[in-house]
Amino acid sequence: MTTAGPAPAPEQDKSGLRTALAGLTTRGRSFLAAGVAAAICAYVLGQSDLLRVGLLLAVLPLVCATVLYRTRYRVAGSRRLSPARVPAGSEARVHLRMDNVSRLPTGLLMLQDRVPYVLGPRPRFVLDRVEAGGRREVSYRVRSDLRGRYPLGPLQLRLTDPFGMCELTRSFSTFDTLTVIPRVEALPPVRLSGEAKGYGDGRQRSLALAGEDDVIPRGYRRGDDLRRVHWRSTARYGELMVRREEQPQRARCTVLLDTRAVAYLGAGPDSAFEWAVSGAASMLVHMLERGYSVRLLTDTGSSVPGEGADGFAGSSQESADAAGLMMDTLAVIDHSDGMSLSSAYDVLRGGNEGLLVAFLGDLDEEQAGLIGRMRRRSGGAIAFLLDSETWTRESGDVPAAGGESAGEESLRLLHEAGWTALGVPRGASLTDLWRQADRQRAGLVSGLGTEGRS
Repeated sequence: MTTAGPAPAPEQDKSGLRTALAGLTTRGRSFLAAGVAAAICAYVLGQSDLLRVGLLLAVLPLVCATVLYRTRYRVAGSRRLSPARVPAGSEARVHLRMDNVSRLPTGLLMLQDRVPYVLGPRPRFVLDRVEAGGRREVSYRVRSDLRGRYPLGPLQLRLTDPFGMCELTRSFSTFDTLTVIPRVEALPPVRLSGEAKGYGDGRQRSLALAGEDDVIPRGYRRGDDLRRVHWRSTARYGELMVRREEQPQRARCTVLLDTRAVAYLGAGPDSAFEWAVSGAASMLVHMLERGYSVRLLTDTGSSVPGEGADGFAGSSQESADAAGLMMDTLAVIDHSDGMSLSSAYDVLRGGNEGLLVAFLGDLDEEQAGLIGRMRRRSGGAIAFLLDSETWTRESGDVPAAGGESAGEESLRLLHEAGWTALGVPRGASLTDLWRQADRQRAGLVSGLGTEGRS
């Protein structure tokens, strides 16, 4: 953020002078009142010396206000965030820099930056006299346990004259945005035994139908190797044609996040919904690091803007940008008003979407059945179920009830549909649950293999 301005117009000049006069301090107003009183007394009593003293007292604060107003366009400020995107619970540092772009030194400067209450107290700094062409740099820290996008600024600068007669507050016009993303937990690289072929470690390569090379030609593009020219097709079409090489096909993963307001109870950084958002963020980063093409899907059927044409993140070179887009989306994601997960099912039923990892809230029997049918469209399916009854019972708000709870019933239905489903207790670690999912998946596949041989 930088600020500097030309000389004000006549109308702005009058308005600015009124603003400067309104900025007179108690000392300045006292001098002005004393000067006016002395001038009146001198006129009544006929004392010319007293009149000179009164004029001096009255003119001094007016001169200070005028000079201070004339210097208000000669200071520039800038702000830099380090970093601009920070996980919840971590600190970011804000660097402020003030430059005196005039030929005269400034007086005492009081600097104040506007920050949302959730980031901490409003920072204030006192800067000593800044020489002509000089600069001053200060910094402060901000921290938030709540994800979101928070505006920083505008920067406010309070100028004072050497006599303390006038104080003028100036607000810069621009501001910056601090993005607080969900906490990301590093996950171990488990094998996820039983995944569909081509969706495990490494990448699947799609070979041509007729041999190693794809004989279906395409038009020559600048930079293509001339050894790939397909001369028969070139003679047939009358233009240079090349053979398509085998195309690497990346393993795919869809992360489904249930954001329905009816599926979660409680609020705040320790709520079930925030755990689900943090879990989805951790899963997205983990899968991108493993080389997967990743898509973030919500119960509304919407995904992250800026993804590839097929809805998945692009090549490995774009993984950092894709992760940034998804983190920015999760930073501001909120509850939806929907009651059903049918929109997400409509998106998934188009074909095999690879590995499906779902973070779900409360499920009734109908929604559990709908989630179960999503498994048929996927090479592998893992669900983390955050049952509100379990979370409130863990916090001591609701006493434990006898019999099978709604969360246990939902887990049973998902298991019967072929899902690797785990309940998430309050304060659970996603790393431990991820390993547990791998063991459960391995046991399920082993059991199916034994049943097939019997």
